[in-house]
Amino acid sequence: MNTQTKGLLITTLGVLCVLPDSLFIRLIDADALVIAFWRNLMAGTGVLIGVLAFQGTAPFRAVMATGINGWIYVVTLGASGVLFVIAISLTSVANAVFIIASMPIFAAIFSRVFLSEKISPRMMITIVCVTAGLGVIAYGSGETSNASLVGDVAALLVAASFAAGLTAVRGVKDVSMVPAVPIAYVGAALLILPFVDVFSVPSDQVWMLPVYGGFIVASATLLALGPRYIPSAEVALLILLESVLAPIIIWAFLGEQPGRWALIGGALVVGALAGSNIIALRRKRGVKAPLQ
Repeated sequence: MNTQTKGLLITTLGVLCVLPDSLFIRLIDADALVIAFWRNLMAGTGVLIGVLAFQGTAPFRAVMATGINGWIYVVTLGASGVLFVIAISLTSVANAVFIIASMPIFAAIFSRVFLSEKISPRMMITIVCVTAGLGVIAYGSGETSNASLVGDVAALLVAASFAAGLTAVRGVKDVSMVPAVPIAYVGAALLILPFVDVFSVPSDQVWMLPVYGGFIVASATLLALGPRYIPSAEVALLILLESVLAPIIIWAFLGEQPGRWALIGGALVVGALAGSNIIALRRKRGVKAPLQ
C-alpha cells in the first residue's frame, strides 16, 4: 500500500467513525449537558490511555510547554466538544453539520487578523459563497423541522471556537497536539460535573456511552494520522463527507428531513469549500488553476 492510499484509507475510516456522533446524541434520552459530559469523558479517557500506553507522559509535558498557544487550543477544543452536543440537541442535524463545515472560513479570517496572512482571491470567493449559504440556512430555520436559530448559533460557535484553536496551534507546529485532546475533553467534563446529574441516562441506554466514546476516540486518532500521509486539502475534502452523509443517516434512522432551505444552503457551503479545496490540491500538484 503506497502512502497516498494509506492516507486516503485512514482519513476515510476516521470520517466514517465520526458519522454516528449526531445519531448517538439523538438516541440517548438525556439532557444535552449530560450527553456532553459522557461524550467528553469517554473520548478523553480513551485517548489518554492510548497516549500513556504508547508514549508515556512526555507528550503531555510537550503540550504544556507550548504556553498560551497550547492552552487556547485546549480551551477551544473542550468548548467545541460541549457546544457540538448542544447544537445537535437544539437544531436539525443538517443545519448543524452544514454550519460547522464553515470552519475553514473562520480559520482564514483568524489567520488574517492574528497572523497577518493574506486572504487569496480564491478564499475571498469561498467566504462570500459560504456566508450566503449560512444565510440561507438561517433563513429557513423557522420552517425546518427541529431547527432553531439558537441551535444554529451554537453550531456557528463550534466552527469559530475550533478554528481559533487550529489557528493558535499553527505557532507550535513541531508539537503533536493529540495529548491535548484528553486534557480538553476530560477538563470540560469535570467543569460540567457539578451542574448536572450525570447518572440520569436511562439504564437501558448506558451501553451506548462507551460505544459512543469509542467512535469518537477512533475518529480523533485516525483524523490526526491522516494529514501525515496526504495533503491537508485532501483531508478537508474527505471530512466534508460528514456534512453530506450525517443528515442522510439521521433521515434514514430517525426520519428527520433536512428541509429545502438547509439543503440549498448546505449545497452552497459544501460546494464552495469542495471547489476551493480542489483548486488548492491542483496548485499543490503543480497544475495551473485560476484564483490561486
